[in-house]
Amino acid sequence: MEVWNLSWLIQRLSWLDLFDILLVAGLFFWLFYALRGTRAAPLVRGITALLVTLALLSRIVRLRAFSWVVAQLLPALLIAIPVIFQPELRRALARLGRGRFFSLIPQHEESSEKMLAAVLTATHQMAAHKVGALIVFERETGLQDYVDTGVPVDARVTVELLTTIFDHHTILHDGAVIIRDNRIAAAACVMPLTTAFLSDRHLGLRHRAAIGTTEESDAVAVVVSEERGNISVTHNGRIMRDLDGRRLESVLRAFLLPEQPTTKLFFQRWWRREPVKPSASAEGGQR
Repeated sequence: MEVWNLSWLIQRLSWLDLFDILLVAGLFFWLFYALRGTRAAPLVRGITALLVTLALLSRIVRLRAFSWVVAQLLPALLIAIPVIFQPELRRALARLGRGRFFSLIPQHEESSEKMLAAVLTATHQMAAHKVGALIVFERETGLQDYVDTGVPVDARVTVELLTTIFDHHTILHDGAVIIRDNRIAAAACVMPLTTAFLSDRHLGLRHRAAIGTTEESDAVAVVVSEERGNISVTHNGRIMRDLDGRRLESVLRAFLLPEQPTTKLFFQRWWRREPVKPSASAEGGQR
């Protein structure tokens, strides 16, 4: 019976109905695209999945009491959503007014390998000269709220640019650099400080900001100590300290390029019909 009703509805669809469906789909796409890169995106996805599940349960199973509760909650959600996501919606409307909203395709796509190589080289140079630095890599959780606190850069990651930004003679050195999609999104960003107790006195504000950022997101942060010249990596609220060159590369590859080296090496070996051997960086990470 349900299958017959579905086929009957499809046969009665007109061009105007299809346009109506596309318009609603476009509205939801606009909402998700507006919230991309923010901490509100996972919450919106969760609310949408919850609403769809509730609608299916109330329509298919026909639970009268449950349907009544859902119907009473929907008006409250329609009022609460604009209040909760007010900053994100304001930012989306501002982007729409500037005419940059529909630039879906990135203008520049850089290799992750080149980005990582530039970060490693710049980090070692700054550590050798005891130049303090904080580099944050955005992953699944958007860091747009923190990007807005800094100075927009939107530039390719190079050794020269990173070392120049963190030079203490420049205005942008005091803050964090956020890397998104293999590009420097912003510099001099204000990151949240951890409230956890740190027993080591050598862990200053940069280390606290790195730990605090990874406590609130899945980001990865690289810290160069200005006092001792040591390199540390933070993730998930934890810190790995005193990393040498090989260990730093191994850790960053594990977090930022978890599948790329293995997959690339596999296809290269398969094409040449050679047995797959572990890479040097992987061997260094296992030692």
